[in-house]
Amino acid sequence: MEKIWDAAVVGGGIAGYTAALTLKNLGVEALWLGEPFAGKLRLAETVKNFPSFSGSGEEFYAALSRQKEDMGLKNEPLRVNGIYAQGDMFSLAAGEKLFLARAVVLATGVEEGSTLKGEKEFLGRGVSYCAVCDGALYRGKKIAAVLSSLRYAEEAEYLARFASEVLVFCGEKGSFRAENISVHTEKPLAIRGEKRVEALVTERGELPVSGVFLLKDALPPEALCGGLGTEGAHVVTRRDGSTNLRGLFAAGDIAGRPYQFAKAAGEGLVAAYAVRDYLRTLSK
Repeated sequence: MEKIWDAAVVGGGIAGYTAALTLKNLGVEALWLGEPFAGKLRLAETVKNFPSFSGSGEEFYAALSRQKEDMGLKNEPLRVNGIYAQGDMFSLAAGEKLFLARAVVLATGVEEGSTLKGEKEFLGRGVSYCAVCDGALYRGKKIAAVLSSLRYAEEAEYLARFASEVLVFCGEKGSFRAENISVHTEKPLAIRGEKRVEALVTERGELPVSGVFLLKDALPPEALCGGLGTEGAHVVTRRDGSTNLRGLFAAGDIAGRPYQFAKAAGEGLVAAYAVRDYLRTLSK
């Protein structure tokens, strides 16, 4: 039988870290998923609004990493592609792995920049956020992969195992091993089609494709977890971080502005306590 965790914390930023750390201190057996302290945290020029700390993003990263090691807090640096509610249980898909938890804290942040026109309309009809989940559906077909960074180069290589051709778009320069990958430097603008995806529109014109894979750090919450109540890019939460889905909580940037480390830490702590209280209701 698969291990069932009391809680799963999804997201490696300040909100996710604080939630995971607090749950550990509360004696809740929690799984922490996500790349720890990646992205904008390390890139910050200065951190001035976090209590007891002042310095660069790299210094903040080093301090958090030391605390994480000192506390013995473990982490699975995996990107979660789907969360599925099943009664009083959640299934979390992360690549080829599946995890089970009784409660979830969603702390994945928000995607920076605008979504492509047509992205939401064609979700499940040619638009995907998970190479491992859906790559085999495009065997022998021409597809596009829009990468937020070269961290997702491996997923593009995975898609090349099935597709006849993969058109890769990425703001960073890089090379790929697969011969059927072609790198494009123009900016994607929109996804076009009728019933399904038929083309990716770029600033240089239109490219016919059967599917578009959007590989990025923060997925739209409605794509990550079906039925989750949202307003724009944010999850709708109550003061304790609870959402419209019983047992699922949200904290940090994904729960709304301001996008500040101090706010994220506070919400991560509040959500952890709310998870503890929720789990007590399950045992009655």
